Amino acid sequence: MTNTQENKYINRELSWLQFNGRVLQEASDESVPLIERLRFLGIFSNNLDEFFRVRYATVRRIVEAGKKGRKALGVFTAQELLEKITEIVIELQSQSFEILNDIMKRLEKEDIHVITESQIEEESHKEFIKDFFTERVSPALETIILRDDIELPRIEDLDAYLMIKMDIVHQEKPLYALLEIPSTIDRFVVLPKIGDSDYIIMLDDIIRYHLNTIFNIFDYSTISAHMIKITRDAELDMESDLGKSFIEKLSKSVKERKDGEPVRFVYDKDIEQGTLDYLLKRLGVENSDSIIPGGRYHNRKDYMGFPSLGRSNMLYKKEKPLPIQGISLECSMFEKVAQKDYLQYTPYHTFAYTIKFLREAALDPQVTSIKITIYRLASTSHIASALINAAQNGKDVTVQIELRARFDEASNMMYAKKMEDQGVKLIFGVPGLKVHSKICVIERLEDDKIKRYGFISTGNFNHKTAHIYTDYTLFTANQQILKDVSKLFNFFDTNYIVNKYKHLVVSPHYSRLTLNRLIKEQIENVEAGGDGYIFLKLNSISNYDIIDKLYEASQAGVKIEMIVRGICCLIPGVKGLSENIQVKSIIDKYLEHPRVYVFGKGNDSKVFISSSDWMSRNLDNRVEVSCPIYDEDVKAEILETLEICWNDNVKSRVINQQQDNAYYIPSKQEQSLRSQFATYAYYTDKKEA
Repeated sequence: MTNTQENKYINRELSWLQFNGRVLQEASDESVPLIERLRFLGIFSNNLDEFFRVRYATVRRIVEAGKKGRKALGVFTAQELLEKITEIVIELQSQSFEILNDIMKRLEKEDIHVITESQIEEESHKEFIKDFFTERVSPALETIILRDDIELPRIEDLDAYLMIKMDIVHQEKPLYALLEIPSTIDRFVVLPKIGDSDYIIMLDDIIRYHLNTIFNIFDYSTISAHMIKITRDAELDMESDLGKSFIEKLSKSVKERKDGEPVRFVYDKDIEQGTLDYLLKRLGVENSDSIIPGGRYHNRKDYMGFPSLGRSNMLYKKEKPLPIQGISLECSMFEKVAQKDYLQYTPYHTFAYTIKFLREAALDPQVTSIKITIYRLASTSHIASALINAAQNGKDVTVQIELRARFDEASNMMYAKKMEDQGVKLIFGVPGLKVHSKICVIERLEDDKIKRYGFISTGNFNHKTAHIYTDYTLFTANQQILKDVSKLFNFFDTNYIVNKYKHLVVSPHYSRLTLNRLIKEQIENVEAGGDGYIFLKLNSISNYDIIDKLYEASQAGVKIEMIVRGICCLIPGVKGLSENIQVKSIIDKYLEHPRVYVFGKGNDSKVFISSSDWMSRNLDNRVEVSCPIYDEDVKAEILETLEICWNDNVKSRVINQQQDNAYYIPSKQEQSLRSQFATYAYYTDKKEA
């Protein structure tokens, strides 16, 4: 096999679409509880929205710039890739409609009925819907009458609209209007029960039911309503006015994002062609945009919030987060962490330990300073609250906050202003780099000397996502590691000084060099007659240079096992190229989020937890931290949980050259193992030991 670029790498955008295909598999999986299947459909749709706003928009800009883009985009030109993406998305959308129809039929068998406006028959429902429309919907409606002599007002990105067509009596031309479906009202409206049966109607259909009420001032013979949705380029264009603060410039840029160029237009396939043509012309949607026919309903991301109706049998069982063995939330964490390192693995462990650590630091008279990086905050953040509390208690609090965390800019800016008002020192990143590392260092005065405590994580310090993202957090008082963390905060303050780190692996300065060296060590082990082994757990791997290093290691005889949730441009199992590499992907109840690197086996293995995927942006354009694990108990715990994950034979898909998302097929001797359930059992056993 000739190892050309065409068969050495999978295109990044197409690999991402395959990942979203795995999400869609969860929606189609009959072993997944029924309402959870609907929610996976919502995740699939939400993912697709973000893909078009970011990745598709990037490729489209390449096309508009007149660049071929062949080298950067693999074997495709940019235009060819846009066409391929649209082809795949239409197929995935078609599958998703079939899955949705199947779920709806199954819901009916369970006496859950999602009715349309034409199925409103019960008097109790008619009365409820009339009152709901009058009190809640009608005051929130925004309706735009489309006239050729008036410029079309801004159509909001990702909001859903009903395109209204009215055939006016004694007029040749129809009258068009756009009616925005209010995003401030839940999309699914629960109607009064009838006997043991539950009824739900979508907000869209409540509006359709009242079209005559809304438009009765017009003398029309027929009226129709079809849903449309537009997706815009989400790139932020930062102006260079030096007289404005960073927050002012970012605030303006976030507002202007709403006016970004259209990159996708989704419409009800039953809309009349004349109406569609008129709308596309008025919106300025061109052939280079992705124009996708859909069903009656769009914004299916709203299915993530489908009501549970008290049907616990149709939902995943809510597992209570477990305590970390050896630490009580009722005792001092500083006293415990001073003795040894501890690992928090959410959501199996409660995120309350992270909050407790900061709350304790905020109150402790011996704590003098807290320094932390923040990438994504919850809309109501316990982390920000604890840091404000610490500043109020006279602590020196420094927060490196990444305001450019995509789609979380508004929440981060809000808390940045709140923290700044309370005396928290804010650092707004490094010019040209996003700060994606997840680190905290606390200085405490003990016996007239400063002792450091801290934590390093693979995920954001966000109590909401900690319930659904799996992430490792290391609590440590290792002074060598924390000295390196302090150096990194010095770099945030004085960007022109590049520090040397003895323990942490820091992007963009050292990650490539260190990872190449660690891979080379495993190659040398094989060449010396020993074994070479690499285990990686990543969200994505797309950097061709580092993929080539793994190919080189495979060809040298190094065994490589990888769990990659999302993008995987590496092709495993190709004879003469990557035959010693296996890659799996796990999609299940929780979002697999940790980045972990293991080099070697046994006592000599080197284990790192990291904020960094193996993508060019993580290696070259972000400040990332990979932290070595020195505590033997913590190291063993990480390796044991990674082994559970690798042995998953229920929710594990095989990544291969065919990109067919095939499930891993266990041998007859293998017992069924679902890693997320098995990991919870693992920690339950540790708690009871």
